[in-house]
Amino acid sequence: MNEPETTTRAAGPAPDAAHALPCAADTPVLTHALQSAGGLLDGFWLGRLLGVHGIATAASFFPVFFGLLSLIIGLGAGATVLAGQAWGARDAAQVRRVGATAFMAALGVGLAVAVAGAWCAPWLMQALGTPPDILPAAIRYARAMLLVMPFVFVAWAGLSLSRGTGDALSPMWSLLAATLVGAVCTPLLVAGTPLGAAGVAVSALVAQLAALTVLIRRWRRDGHPLAPGAGWQDCRPSAAIAKRMLRIGLPAALQMLAMALAEIVLLGLVNRHGSSATAAYGAATQVLSWVQFPAMSLGIAAAIFSAHAVGAGRRERLPAIVGTGLRLNAVVTTLFVAAAHLLAPFALRVFLEPGHVLEQAVTIVRTVAWGVVLLGWSNVLVGAMRASGAALVPALLSMAAIVAVELPLAVALEARFGLAGVFWACPAAFLAMLVLHGLYYRHKEKEDGLFRQPGVALGAAGSRAPGA
Repeated sequence: MNEPETTTRAAGPAPDAAHALPCAADTPVLTHALQSAGGLLDGFWLGRLLGVHGIATAASFFPVFFGLLSLIIGLGAGATVLAGQAWGARDAAQVRRVGATAFMAALGVGLAVAVAGAWCAPWLMQALGTPPDILPAAIRYARAMLLVMPFVFVAWAGLSLSRGTGDALSPMWSLLAATLVGAVCTPLLVAGTPLGAAGVAVSALVAQLAALTVLIRRWRRDGHPLAPGAGWQDCRPSAAIAKRMLRIGLPAALQMLAMALAEIVLLGLVNRHGSSATAAYGAATQVLSWVQFPAMSLGIAAAIFSAHAVGAGRRERLPAIVGTGLRLNAVVTTLFVAAAHLLAPFALRVFLEPGHVLEQAVTIVRTVAWGVVLLGWSNVLVGAMRASGAALVPALLSMAAIVAVELPLAVALEARFGLAGVFWACPAAFLAMLVLHGLYYRHKEKEDGLFRQPGVALGAAGSRAPGA
């Protein structure tokens, strides 16, 4: 496809992005559902084929994985916002420059994580206080997962860029392919090879390659500016774009890293109660991931539409976008939470046999789930502020809620009430985040109008993006 046709593809936001938000949010919800489905299937096969120890092995690595993923989540947040702003400004060349920069950064960070992480795997798992009866298997699982990180990072960058340009269908189909591939490969590798739980990592590698293949094929079919081909030869990684991506993405990465460190502390408290408690925690996180994906998806949708509005020079749309996201969260996320509360005993039987471990997992789900509604409202506010240039302070406020509320409460309540007390700290942290983000949002709205930040807005549609 020739360059004029490709440039026309970057058509900017719809006439009313706020009205488009409910429909557009549906696809990210489905996308996150597919991501959760992959984890659900992995947990199912580990539980069924390897028993409680299989679930505990994977759960022992989760905080490490979450911490490393914070790096690509930050990078993805920056790529989504910059691609969205360039898309809103109808600058296809800038979209490609953002894409080239994001892919190179993702590959470089992923390789560094794979090399350093695989070498440190034994120390990491011992430092987490992994129960001795699962430590050798946990080390093998961790090392295998860390070696797959470059592929995970690159695939995540591609999905983030696609969402930023308003193409949410391609990530959905890509993750569907990954889920189907994983559904076939995981049981074969876990049960049919000596890899055991580490077979999940090999399955993840094949699934990420499938996702990237589908994503690129759809881009080429649709003549998307990010498709390999015309125009890419002149779009090398840009230091200016990398700097702006870091300015937007680093606060998000720090926020996710703080959450990962909190998960590590919580896991350390859980591990004190033995591998059965670790298994209950692991199974509960599988169900809670389903509860969280509408809250996460609405935050992503709010960030994308806000970035489009900023790129098109239409900041007056931001309040309507935020209001729509808040109302949708009140309905959609609440429905998911209510379903999880009622169905937790049945859903958790996918991973666990009836007994004490299952009862512990049900308690964890019911304790944490209702706080996710608060998290969803917070995500919408943060997404809109990040797309408008206000990224650092919301991230610092989230970190403050984690450090000053969640962790001290978790330690105090665990000492007073045992395992059940650990998880009461999570809803308290979500409430603190919402209050802090809400106050800051109102402050910025009053002080800066619609979050006017020098050097962030692209100006009127059709103008060149900064760093072009």
